[in-house]
Amino acid sequence: MLSRYDGVGGYDWIAIPVVPYFYAVERAEDVPLFADAKIVAFLRDRYRRKYLKDVVPDLPNGETPGGNWYELVGSSYDRTTYGFEIETSTEQDEALIRKFNSSPNRSHFHLLTRNCASFVKDVINLYQPKALHRSYVADLGITTPKQMAKTLVQFSASHPALRLSRFIIPQVPGNIARSKAVHRVVGSFVESKKYIVPSAVVSPIFAGCVAAVYFGSGGGRFNPSYEAMIYAPGSKLELPLTGEERRAYSKALKHLLTHTLEGSAGNDHDSWALVQSKAEYRFDQHGGPVLQTNIGPQVVNVGVSPKNVRTIDAPRQLIQELLTARLQSELQRSSTGKVSGGQIGRDFQLLQRALDEDEPPENSLASQPRCCLVESGKQLLGVAVLVCHGMGVLKV
Repeated sequence: MLSRYDGVGGYDWIAIPVVPYFYAVERAEDVPLFADAKIVAFLRDRYRRKYLKDVVPDLPNGETPGGNWYELVGSSYDRTTYGFEIETSTEQDEALIRKFNSSPNRSHFHLLTRNCASFVKDVINLYQPKALHRSYVADLGITTPKQMAKTLVQFSASHPALRLSRFIIPQVPGNIARSKAVHRVVGSFVESKKYIVPSAVVSPIFAGCVAAVYFGSGGGRFNPSYEAMIYAPGSKLELPLTGEERRAYSKALKHLLTHTLEGSAGNDHDSWALVQSKAEYRFDQHGGPVLQTNIGPQVVNVGVSPKNVRTIDAPRQLIQELLTARLQSELQRSSTGKVSGGQIGRDFQLLQRALDEDEPPENSLASQPRCCLVESGKQLLGVAVLVCHGMGVLKV
């Protein structure tokens, strides 16, 4: 994963493995089922202390430093990422490596002219000269993620040999604020009532001109999720959940909870969030994340990843609340098209097994697929990803 952020050790770019970049864990099977700010901070700091202390050292008192370094670890807890994949040759890849290794890696970050989207533009243009460019109309000359994605799609339409494909890396379910749609500069003004309404009242002519620029430049018509597949940790790319499927799964979840001894049709999202707020996090003997809380005088450990959620002897009700909270988050109306049917099916299976008193806990998930990106059944090797705040460009 190659990315540019401001104020990270004085470097212009940093390389981070794909799974840690998106999830702040080293193995796909350790991604938390339901995230809150506490576990995200815990996982990020643990990864920083293990691998990034030379770049982001502790404060003098040994505590975690502030700054933008957190953008490098666990991006998918904060936002949904839209990815775009193109084919490249070995010669092109080697030329990119030589370019990066021969150039000084010192930060010259500028919010308007040398930002993360500029980094994507420069790299893609090494492969395909003049493929990406800024818009002086829709973005007032500022390099933006959405403009980079749009121009790549347009360029690929006239260069079919690139075999462009799209995918979405969804935001991890949890009680962290959900990310919003990515807008361009003029689009952010037009689509925000707090800006466009007062402007229309004070100066209708100005507001009309801005709206004309917005619609004239194609604002609002580019959809980064069009025909995009869904990436789930540890699985191949999958088809997105449709609205009809979401409604069917929501009804099935309500039915399942209503007909269990401890279940209800209530909101376990809030119940589990309350448990998380009073808990601390640890790692089990295999390095998986574990929630530790008190039930009366007893200390209880709950596995919070797909691999260990049923391998630790935790109260069944807590496991049920965790898995139900995840499913309720995934099945929100706003999640349509941002989660796969396969992922929902796997989560339903976990919940059904947790509710089955007669079935013993699993001791391992040795058959859990390792994290990889798969296309047409073939594992893709040597993956590099360029990401800029919600828009990603995957290069293989």
